[in-house]
Amino acid sequence: MRHPDFPSSLAMPAAWQATLQLRFAPRGERTVLAGRRHQGPLLVQKALYPEGGICHAVILHPPAGVAGGDSLEIDVTVEAGAHAVLATPGATKWYKSLGRDAAQRVRLAVGEGARLDWLPQENIVFDDARARIATVLEVAPGGSAIGWDAVVLGRQASGEQWARGALWLDTRIGAGERALWIEQARIDAASPLRHAVPGLDGLNVLGTLWAVGAGATQDLAETLAEQLPYTPALRAGVTCLAAHGQSMLLLRVLGRHMEAVRQVMTDTWQALRLPLHGVAARPLRLWAT
Repeated sequence: MRHPDFPSSLAMPAAWQATLQLRFAPRGERTVLAGRRHQGPLLVQKALYPEGGICHAVILHPPAGVAGGDSLEIDVTVEAGAHAVLATPGATKWYKSLGRDAAQRVRLAVGEGARLDWLPQENIVFDDARARIATVLEVAPGGSAIGWDAVVLGRQASGEQWARGALWLDTRIGAGERALWIEQARIDAASPLRHAVPGLDGLNVLGTLWAVGAGATQDLAETLAEQLPYTPALRAGVTCLAAHGQSMLLLRVLGRHMEAVRQVMTDTWQALRLPLHGVAARPLRLWAT
């Protein structure tokens, strides 16, 4: 309850609580968006088919940013034998939070023999934002998934530094109770690790790409590693992980500029799509707009 002497103009703005549930299923030679439910400002445009039978969908968040107190939940199921590609039209902006946490939780479930490309644009964390970004991926036997997340600390285009706030990155990749990779990270704006050589070394753009499936082999990781950059302003590394009969490749990128980090991740996705999905890569039209 607001104190009666507290000016209404300074009252906390209302927070968005939004959910989006999508289900993709095979119908003959084509994958269709068979289920779609939403509450609040999370939507998808109509299904598109630039690659024939592969279903492409663009996730929209009309407010264009996430403020303190907001909670976004995205739940995607790709049924056995289906292939879906999901993207966003622009960067997700995490606004100054006024002391409240903002959260986005993504759950991706890939069925037996199904394929998923999860290709959102970057997260931009404004000064004094408190952002919680969680992703859970479950891949059934015979399924494959390639996806990424990238974070820019501070609004680089306007010269803003990320001097206050916190970022939580929680990721779990596996199948059911069995995990291939779990990461729980917290980055404080004032942490000395942001400028330490064993930490972020003064670089403000972080990218992670994961690729799960039978084609994620050590040999492929070594081939990719030969092409990755390692300079003071841009560095990347790839690791092959295997457990419980599943395997995955994990690419980590650290850089000074989002454009360079995005190019490394895009090039890697293009190199991985055929070995993982059995389908050659085709850059999204969205990236050219």
